[in-house]
Amino acid sequence: MTICVAVKVQDCIVFAADSTSSLSAVVNGQQVTINTYDHANKLYNLRKGLPIAAMVAGIGNFGASSIATVSKDFRALLSTEGSEYYVNPENYTIEEVVQSARKYFYEDRFKAITPTPTGTFQCWIGGYSHGQDIGEIWRFQIDNGALGDAVCEADTTVTSTISWGGAPEAINRLVLGYSQELGKALVANGMEQAKVPQAIQEIGRHTQANLVNPAMPTADAIDLARFLAETTKQFVRFLPGSNSVGGNIDIATITKHENFKWVARKHFYSPSLNPLETDHA
Repeated sequence: MTICVAVKVQDCIVFAADSTSSLSAVVNGQQVTINTYDHANKLYNLRKGLPIAAMVAGIGNFGASSIATVSKDFRALLSTEGSEYYVNPENYTIEEVVQSARKYFYEDRFKAITPTPTGTFQCWIGGYSHGQDIGEIWRFQIDNGALGDAVCEADTTVTSTISWGGAPEAINRLVLGYSQELGKALVANGMEQAKVPQAIQEIGRHTQANLVNPAMPTADAIDLARFLAETTKQFVRFLPGSNSVGGNIDIATITKHENFKWVARKHFYSPSLNPLETDHA
């Protein structure tokens, strides 16, 4: 499991993700967690020197390749002239990058795996199209072998929003004001299933916390993303079972002029011993 948080305001997009990955197996017909690791990379600059970032959750590997390796393979293609995925720095849109990512992750990598993996893979891509003042956030997913449509969670007309995924329960409660199990509770207490979406929408109108504002400075957007990710990490820590969210919280900003900047990141080596190394994540 994972927590991925995206905060968008007028000046920036902030991505934050935890570092836990889980190793599972089927034991006596049930899926069980047999180990967890706290150093996975889930957040990437998709094109060096450009304001484009990706963040992933769910399935941690496609065959023998980790999602980190697959993501970096895709990044290399985005930078290689002559590649079908090449991004021209002087003429590109985030939507084009998203559609290229869908094709590469699904057609080139996922479908090549035998047998087809089960589970869900989610990918958020955020950034600024060439010449645009406001950023965009897109998401697509592969669910039990089926590729979903690319969904624009925040286009250039949306100046502030919070998106999250992976382990949503803590942020659902904090921001929306109710558990993701609310619909089941309403049905269990006699509400018709068809009326549940409208009921939840009405409840949210009274319970939602407005934590983000379009004019929020970049530093405050960073603090908000960190707060939501850390809150989920601590929430999951005290729940029964293995920690499905944990490790370092990696954070990056995407802005029109500063492009992609790391705010917090882990290293598997000492930067002081590798002063020229910048390309590992």
